[in-house]
Amino acid sequence: MDHIIGFYYSIDSIIVDAGVAAAIFLAFLVFRKIFVNYILKLLLKFAKKTKTELDTAIVVSFEKPSRMFLIILGIYFALLYLPLQLKYDLVLLKLFRISVIIFIVWGLYNFIENFAILFAEMGNKFNISFDKILAPFFSRAIKFVLVFLGLMLVISELGYDINGFVAGLGLGGLAFALAAQDTVANIFAGIVIIIDKPFSIGDWINTTGIEGVVEDINFRSSRIRTFANALITVPNSTLANQPITNWTKMGKRRVTFNLGVTYTTPKDKLQKCVERIREMLECHEGVHQDTIFVRFDKFNDSSLDILLYFFTKTTVWGEFLKVKEEINFRIMEILEEEGVSVAFPSRSLYLETPLDISK
Repeated sequence: MDHIIGFYYSIDSIIVDAGVAAAIFLAFLVFRKIFVNYILKLLLKFAKKTKTELDTAIVVSFEKPSRMFLIILGIYFALLYLPLQLKYDLVLLKLFRISVIIFIVWGLYNFIENFAILFAEMGNKFNISFDKILAPFFSRAIKFVLVFLGLMLVISELGYDINGFVAGLGLGGLAFALAAQDTVANIFAGIVIIIDKPFSIGDWINTTGIEGVVEDINFRSSRIRTFANALITVPNSTLANQPITNWTKMGKRRVTFNLGVTYTTPKDKLQKCVERIREMLECHEGVHQDTIFVRFDKFNDSSLDILLYFFTKTTVWGEFLKVKEEINFRIMEILEEEGVSVAFPSRSLYLETPLDISK
């Protein structure tokens, strides 16, 4: 009889413990819902009112990890309440510590996505100008280090010897480096590009057989968007060993051409056109004033050529074309006002009248 009573008592105890554990887990689920709907929104509201965007980035970065962590926390405390054996409690504690490491690494990994914000705010605070290319490159480097450290901590929690593991990585890393020389070369070439800064993200560059706008640079390669909207991936080692023309770094953009007028143009009219075109360029707000040449250059086969050589202030392709268009229309107006015609290739034929030998 006592055995039966003890059996039913143990069943009741298990049911009660399981019910309390389930209640603990449900309580965490309720708290998670409150956290998502109220606390998290309140934190975001306060963060957006501050002058810096970093606190907003921190809250957003840890939003998903914190939601998942509350579920893991509920499972942990629910299982911890159950009368498990000591060895299971130790395993449970170890798994909980590993989950904490994973969620911290997860949140920091998300935060590194906003590395550009940190660079911008540091630059504004200390009056330092950071290149656009630094943020994505260092972001990837820090992500790699963060994941590696997180992996080391997880391995340590699982009871493995980190020193032996790192030593094994050193020996294996040597063999890997020998087998991946091209990859290593690209990584070091990427570092050289970062330090030397021949171009930045958004720059218009021209290298051997490739011309376009730089979209991204990572450890292995750089991505260039051509003007045909094609995306070209170039290994960093290739870029580092080739001449690169950075058109974006131009302070001004050259315009040069010959304007041919007809041979019937009088000398005074030609001089007047040259003077008026030069004055027009000197007064144009889009023309760089350091170098302006407008000269009667040569006697061509079918025209009298006026050489125009000047620079625009803008280097942006669309704005450059707009300035050229305005100047071309103004030149047409000057020629029309002076009564001068633009020459075109022509040939004169002279016919001789044959002699009448009958006379």
